[in-house]
Amino acid sequence: MKSESTGTLDVTIFDREFRITCPEEERPVLLDAVAYLNRKMHEIREIGKVVTTERIAIMAALNIAHELLTVPPGEGFDRNEYQRRILSMEKIIDSSLMDQDKLF
Repeated sequence: MKSESTGTLDVTIFDREFRITCPEEERPVLLDAVAYLNRKMHEIREIGKVVTTERIAIMAALNIAHELLTVPPGEGFDRNEYQRRILSMEKIIDSSLMDQDKLF
């Protein structure tokens, strides 16, 4: 069984700071995901049709989900592994958002 050392990581997404709990070995992938999401959200804001942060986040999520679902099988993309990672990131983000809500 592989032991994972879990720590916290401070990230900025769409000009907001979040502290995320993350296993050490997943930090590089999580940082890539943060950068990708941040870039997508800024692209959507620059278009100017979507205004609120919540709507921008939803549109970014939809765009990313569409990208994932339109990749043809067998083209270097392991959907099962990606789904596992997405679920893991969702848990981390949900946990972080709950912690952020406690601050206000």
